[in-house]
Amino acid sequence: MSRAKAIERILIRGVNWVGDSVMTIPALRQLRRAFPHAHLTLLVRPPLAGLFRGAEFVDEVVPLELRSAREYWRAIAMLRARRYDMAVLLPNAFGAALLTFAAGIPIRVGYPTDGRAWLLTHRIPLRPHWRREHQVYFYLHLIAELEHRLGGAERVSFADPIPRLTVSEERKRGALAFLAERGVDVGRKIVVVNPGAVNSRAKQWLPERFAAVGDALLERGDTSVVLIGTPAERAISEAVRRHMRYAPVVVTGETSVELMVAILSCARLVISNDTGAAHVAPAVGTPVIVLFGPTEDLATRPFSDRALVIRKPVACAPCMRRECPIDHRCMTGIAVEDVVRPAFRLLDEGGWARAFVAS
Repeated sequence: MSRAKAIERILIRGVNWVGDSVMTIPALRQLRRAFPHAHLTLLVRPPLAGLFRGAEFVDEVVPLELRSAREYWRAIAMLRARRYDMAVLLPNAFGAALLTFAAGIPIRVGYPTDGRAWLLTHRIPLRPHWRREHQVYFYLHLIAELEHRLGGAERVSFADPIPRLTVSEERKRGALAFLAERGVDVGRKIVVVNPGAVNSRAKQWLPERFAAVGDALLERGDTSVVLIGTPAERAISEAVRRHMRYAPVVVTGETSVELMVAILSCARLVISNDTGAAHVAPAVGTPVIVLFGPTEDLATRPFSDRALVIRKPVACAPCMRRECPIDHRCMTGIAVEDVVRPAFRLLDEGGWARAFVAS
């Protein structure tokens, strides 16, 4: 382990989406274990920094935006001044490798994708069968190969790589206060509904069906329904609200990622399209019902036993398109009752196992 012990400062280039970032957590924990004495810096886009607030598996989270040449050169100067010994690249993009190469970081580890092999000092071969595994393992294999090359052995555990995030009681109290100020009865069971999908209209279930689910939940009398999402998803939340007979509370566009994480940790249940909130919810211990249509669920579903995937198999799915060129049958095939039935079981005490069996 002599080479590993000599590494004192590690830069980790994080990925760019909330859901993908959650799926890197098991790999980040294994990197922390492999280099217990090193200082670990996680470099992410500014909106994602709050996702890792309080994370014990990194020492520092640095938000960095690279939208202009000036920002890029400033980033290079900053990284050079910090004198990192090694960079671990979780994204596959060329730009991630170029940044660490330009910053003069002597050890640069990543998959040789996107034409960037010449920028890496340690090229981890991308085994074809890894593409058929869940994405959580894609990042874990990278750390396992890194540990083997620098330490001569690898002790990465693939047995139970569940992404987990911890939210402090203080943050939970703040989230509940935020919701209460906006009219949520926080004494009831909070159900968070995320009806949008910022990067794909094809992943969105019908607003009127989300509305029917929300009405069914509110008719129980023991729940509060909260619609959540990014500013770009405000219109879809408003469409859901217009279709509802009862009034949900809409906070779409009003929360940072950090606050969203805390709100999800306070919920009894989350119902979501295939998007970031669906991954965050089980990571903070909240059951989630996630609706899949055009995307491939086996590799990118929330990796947790607290995530229930609902999908209707059709011949044209998964197509991975952002716009459906035909009739959106993969999502229209999901009925309101397909969601309401397991949601009710999950809201009842001891309903988690029954929701799986009966859905």
